[in-house]
Amino acid sequence: MTINGTDGTHEVTADEDGGGHGLLYGCMGLGGSWDAEPYGAEDIGHAEAAVAAALESGITAFDHADIYRHGKAEAVFGEILARAPGLRSRIVLQTKCGIRLADGERPGIYDLRGPAIARRVEESLTRLRTDRIDVLLLHRPDPLADPDDIAAALTDLHRQGLVRSFGVSNMGPAQIDALRSRLDVPLVANQLEMSLARRDWLESAVLVNTPAAAALGIPPGTVEHCVAHGVGLQAWGALAQGRYSGRQETAAEQATARLVASLAEAKGTTPETVLLWWLQRHPAGIVPVIGSARPDRIRACADAAQGEPRLSHEEWYDLWITARGEPLP
Repeated sequence: MTINGTDGTHEVTADEDGGGHGLLYGCMGLGGSWDAEPYGAEDIGHAEAAVAAALESGITAFDHADIYRHGKAEAVFGEILARAPGLRSRIVLQTKCGIRLADGERPGIYDLRGPAIARRVEESLTRLRTDRIDVLLLHRPDPLADPDDIAAALTDLHRQGLVRSFGVSNMGPAQIDALRSRLDVPLVANQLEMSLARRDWLESAVLVNTPAAAALGIPPGTVEHCVAHGVGLQAWGALAQGRYSGRQETAAEQATARLVASLAEAKGTTPETVLLWWLQRHPAGIVPVIGSARPDRIRACADAAQGEPRLSHEEWYDLWITARGEPLP
């Protein structure tokens, strides 16, 4: 499939950095196998088809990480950019760094030392065949990292024009503040696992002073803190790995899937769109990340990419309570 590019310029706006009601296409599924084996023409073809489906659906922001497919996700995307002159100017390119994969007997670790960040960005730029990254996220917290060292590295990358904006991933309020207090540029995004199945971010606000609060994985107040400080929220795993639009394993998942399908039929859309609308309907302006490499599943999300979420207050709550499998406290 051919992707046609056009000439022109593209400015990164606040919406593209993480606010508003758009979608991000997550490129983790591109590039072939999760190993060091080289990618081939078939892998490039599959990536082209996925990217074309995303563009056709109104998605113009693409989310990467240096570790995806051992760097091959970025590399095949770079092949696509090289084949489509003008495409780079029409999209927002986001990537992440900070995780080192296991290598032989050495376990995987986190590494947000300043020189490591600079090196990973240089490697990503080479694989992506571009001269700048629009948004760089720090993939996971590194307990040994010095916030001043991180800030110095990010400031230098920004000064050189290699990275335009910065954000974090899988971080709570205290970790965000430790960086914000040392940076002259704002943090524009925090990417968390958020879906109708993964509701810690939501339930932390209503499970205060209940035994269930102890099982929450995201610190209470994370969403509110991000909104207060202009840090856009991005939701990875937004389609809940197909729990409500494909396979179901529990009675609650089966009931939720039936409700999702019923709402989709009534509104003339797809189950995938209903699931994304549930996130987008939240006033925090959550931007879901779509991770499927299947063009048909990507196109099923088009209504969520191109319009406002059409869920009533009551419908939103119906989905939440049904997915919980029990009433609200």
